[in-house]
Amino acid sequence: MGHANKTEFLPVNIAVLTISDTRTKADDTSGDTLAKRIRAAGHKLVKRDIVTDDKPAIEAKLKAWIADPAIDVVITTGGTGLTGRDVTPEALAAVSEKQIPGFGELFRMLSYQKIKTSTIQSRACAGVANGTYLFALPGSPGACKDAWDDILVHQLDVRYRPCNFVEMMPRLTEHKKG
Repeated sequence: MGHANKTEFLPVNIAVLTISDTRTKADDTSGDTLAKRIRAAGHKLVKRDIVTDDKPAIEAKLKAWIADPAIDVVITTGGTGLTGRDVTPEALAAVSEKQIPGFGELFRMLSYQKIKTSTIQSRACAGVANGTYLFALPGSPGACKDAWDDILVHQLDVRYRPCNFVEMMPRLTEHKKG
């Protein structure tokens, strides 16, 4: 288990995108779960929106947020299953420069402890583009809670050791320099 060191906490600017054909701002329980946890951890929720399960619409929103220098991290919820309308992983892959396969692997390992083999139906995934981290979570509040509490709260905290996503942020775009 990692441990905190004496480095000062650095708040991260996070955007939450709910992907659903049925949810509204009034009943977006997964988005609410993430927003509450982001703020409680000391980070800044800088954007929040809902788009339908439509690959071009998801890609357009992701591209806009990736291009926004005020956003460090985008967390999506919804659209990671196996049905015909579940296209979030494809949209994320289309805009990502690099995949972070360990995120989905770790999420499913942790999820297995709670929902057993049903976790095989999750296509939770992550990537990075233009220095912005992208995380695609399932649409249930429980999955959002688990992904945040068991993975993201640690990896988005610069004090977490032996390493974390935040300390790498300044170097994510070094391939574009020069």
